[in-house]
Amino acid sequence: MKKFSKIIGIALLSLTIFSCSDDDNNTPAQQTITDIAVANPDLSILVTALTRTNLAGTLDGSGQYTVFAPTNAAFTTFFTSLGANVTVNNVDVNVLKAILLNHVIGSEIKSTVIPSATYASTLSPINATTNAPTITMFVQKAGATVTLNGGIDSKGAVVTTADVDASNGVIHIVNRVIQIPTLVDHVVDNPEFDTLQAVVTSTSGAFGDQSAVLNALNGLTATAPGTLFAPNNAAFTAATTGNGFLTGSAVTAANVTRVLQYHVLDGIAGNVRSSAITTTLQNLPTRAMMPQLNVGVQLNPTAKIKDTQNIVADIILVDVQGSNGVIHGVNKVLRPF
Repeated sequence: MKKFSKIIGIALLSLTIFSCSDDDNNTPAQQTITDIAVANPDLSILVTALTRTNLAGTLDGSGQYTVFAPTNAAFTTFFTSLGANVTVNNVDVNVLKAILLNHVIGSEIKSTVIPSATYASTLSPINATTNAPTITMFVQKAGATVTLNGGIDSKGAVVTTADVDASNGVIHIVNRVIQIPTLVDHVVDNPEFDTLQAVVTSTSGAFGDQSAVLNALNGLTATAPGTLFAPNNAAFTAATTGNGFLTGSAVTAANVTRVLQYHVLDGIAGNVRSSAITTTLQNLPTRAMMPQLNVGVQLNPTAKIKDTQNIVADIILVDVQGSNGVIHGVNKVLRPF
């Protein structure tokens, strides 16, 4: 009897071990980004778009990604803006792929680590050339609210559901399709450039009519891009108050135009990324009126820029990439005269 009891005990122990082992084996594996999207009915258009552009496999594999996932309603609104009969099934596949990649960052970023304002590089290239720069996204957070590229008041979006964890990254569901920003869009989206925006969009008053400058910036293209050294708000305050050089009789429409043009590199220079700037001061041609003006730029050992008066400004931000140009932020308004 004791022997039989011992056998039963061993059998029960074995059954328990195998049962635990089976439970471990039956624990469902964490889903990939693509798996999660497929399982969510409100992301069905996104799944169709990913499949049509051959990106579903990428987000179903290894690596770590952050995906800002537009809802079906967001995609419907976007396609309607392109034309009455445009859908996910007939929109230009190259346009669709560029837009989708503009929603993906090549690393996992949880909402809890996002600062009040930052920039991130998406996976959307500015053109089809090898190693082309990728479009930049402006990310803001106020409380628990995450806003992308200016939110719905601009061409961006707001995160409605954050931190949907996946085996290969994280999904943040958004309420709009995030359109690819231009150089001007990036100026509009960042509050640190509010004064620059006000000056460039001026049509009367102290700064005069600067429509020609705005039109020139909007006229930049992917094939003929520009580079903007963008003064922040504090820079304009210093230049336009007290002993600033843009005060009193110096504030004419023509002078303001020339100042603005002096911050934009000529089309010959094009899309000048920080990686193309050498360690010594080099002169790059600006769009300022003739005679042609040059601005001296140096990234190393410290980032700085020098104007015609040999005044040195700090470069406080680099490589904010738009579809038609790149922005580097500076802490002084550069002087062409």
